[in-house]
Amino acid sequence: MPAAATRNRAAVDAAELADRLRPILLKLGRHLRRETQKLGISPLDAQLLAVIKARPGAGVSELADIEQMSRPAMSMHVKRLEAAGWLERGVEPGSDRRRTRILLSGAGRAALEAVRRSRTDWLEARLAALEPAELAVLAAALPPLGLLVEKA
Repeated sequence: MPAAATRNRAAVDAAELADRLRPILLKLGRHLRRETQKLGISPLDAQLLAVIKARPGAGVSELADIEQMSRPAMSMHVKRLEAAGWLERGVEPGSDRRRTRILLSGAGRAALEAVRRSRTDWLEARLAALEPAELAVLAAALPPLGLLVEKA
């Protein structure tokens, strides 16, 4: 390892950084979840809608695996979201008619967009209060922060 990389690793203690970063990220997450709740949408509902948007046509079993919950629990959530008008079920043409596809309805897409807009507006208002140099530091931190969740 090059000497500069060794010095940079020694200058930042991962355990100390984790201890300082964790409460900030938790608080940020709480604020963003509150924005969702202001819209009358639970954070779990917003998460499930986002997963279904990313995986259109996924079934209950696949969604349960993605969200690491039981199939009966996921089935209950899907039925509730469908009753709210946020999801639609369909059968893939030419496939086993017992295998239904779960898709966002127009109302589900609108709800998810409202969540995204509300969270973005909240965050943008706070970012606007920062100095340009602080914004640059945050922008530079995005790639390594992204790596933290990609490796999870």
